[in-house]
Order: sequence, then C-alpha cells, then structure tokens
Amino acid sequence: MDQHSLEALNASAFKHKGIYFDSTITSPEIIDAIENMKIRDSDVFLVTYPKSGTIWTQQILSLIFNEGHRNGTENIDNLERVPWIEYNMRNYDFNSRPSPRLFTTHFPYYLMPRDLKFRMGKIIYVYRNPKDVLVSYYHFYKLNSRVKYTITWETFLDLYMSGRVLGGSWFDHLRGWYTHQEDFSILFMTYEEMKKDLRSAVLKISKFVDINLDEKAVDIVVKKATFKNMKEDPLANYKFIPNDILDQSKGLFVRKGIVGDWKNMMTVAQCEMFDKIYTEKMGDLPMKIVWDLNEEI
Repeated sequence: MDQHSLEALNASAFKHKGIYFDSTITSPEIIDAIENMKIRDSDVFLVTYPKSGTIWTQQILSLIFNEGHRNGTENIDNLERVPWIEYNMRNYDFNSRPSPRLFTTHFPYYLMPRDLKFRMGKIIYVYRNPKDVLVSYYHFYKLNSRVKYTITWETFLDLYMSGRVLGGSWFDHLRGWYTHQEDFSILFMTYEEMKKDLRSAVLKISKFVDINLDEKAVDIVVKKATFKNMKEDPLANYKFIPNDILDQSKGLFVRKGIVGDWKNMMTVAQCEMFDKIYTEKMGDLPMKIVWDLNEEI
C-alpha cells in the first residue's frame, strides 16, 4: 500500500505514543490528561482492543450495576452508563459522576491513569481471537464516515497486521496487558467463553466487581445480555451514533457476533501468514486463544 493511500485511509487519525486515535473525537492533550485522572476504589474499567466484545460487555456491566436497566424503568444508553475515557463525545465531567463509576477504553496499559497502578479500581479486560477481530474490524472500517478511501480486504489485512489501524496492534495490546497484569487489579475474560456460557461469565464479572445479584436478577442480566437481545436493545446497540461518524446504512455497528467468521474471509495463504506472525509475536505467552467454539475452552 503506497503512502498516499495510507494517508487517505487514516485522514481522520493521528498517532500518539505508538497508537492511532480518531482525531475528530479526541486529541493528544485529552489522552495525556487521562494519566492524571483521579481514581476511586469503586471504579471499574472495561478495557478491550477494538471489535473484541466491547459493546456486549458494556451491556453486561450496565445490567449488573443498574437495576433501572434490568427492569426497564430507566432510558439511559450505555454510552452514558459506561462512557469512553479517550472518546468523551458528550463531554461528561467524570469527577462529578456518582460512584461506582464505569468506564470504557481501548487504551494500551501504559496510557491508563497512574492511580490504577496502585491497585485502586478494577479492570475487566476482554479479548477475542485475532482472526475474528480482523474480520469484524474490516467491516467496521467500511462504516467509518471519515474514511474516504475504499478499503480492500487485502489492504486492511496489511494495515491490521502492522498495527496501522485505530487502537494500534492487537498483538501489542494483548501482550502489554497480559505481561503487566501484576500492576493492576484485573480480570481477563474471553469473547469466546462469553459466547459459550454467558451465565458463568455474568457470575464471574459480578463476583469480581463485588455485586451479589439474586437468581432472578442474574436471569434478567443473562436474558438481556444475549448477543441477539443486546443487538436489538436501543440502549446498547449504538444505533444512536450520528451518521457523520458511522454510516450504518452500509451495515450495522453490532454485526454477527459469531466465533469462527474468519473462515469465511481468509484464504489458506492468509491464514498461514497470520499463524506464523501470531506464533512469532505471542507464542511464548501461556494463554489460550479459541479460534472456533468446537474447540474446548
């Protein structure tokens, strides 16, 4: 891919401290200021690489923490319930928010607020197998109204593998968080385990954030947090995002949500290339990546 094409593709992005960000909804100054964000012991941060189950886990957290979402008495969308710290599109005053505060971010570990390294606040890190992330991210990029360049699958594969997409490198993101987990109070969850046994995932998250739900409440969370129901929930599905940011006439922000969709996109040669790079970058880490739900989790 030539430099002109790359610049056209990332016309609305800037690179800061090794990561690409959307320049229309954040700035280097905003990102740097987050380092000094004051953390409360009750804060919970949802951390993901893009297209790894972020919106889905926002829904789970919103339902766990908010009875009004569970019983339908409050009409507050999840962008307000679990706002982004680096993409604060609605200009929330985080300091005035009541506890417990929920936040979302795609940050690598080294851009997080410094207070978190003193084990104040909790982090839920959700990761997904990188081939499905690649496919989902490719479809997402085609919805981005600020991208004025027609993206081919081959071009996007190259950008993704080299980390030249919003959020940077999947490999660096997961490796960084995994190898620095001792610095934080953190729970690692996989997208695939959430797909396979949502109830167990809800109970695991609830226990981690010290919220004891009764059986009826757990049943409601699990029902409303299924991928199908989340996709149809107007508080959760991000259809409220303006068209000048995401053109959802071209496709849905929340798409299939399946495991193994990479098999429908990647050629044998692309898979072999991907597997080689994955082994080089991640092969030394003792972590399980589930490529298909037929595998044992």
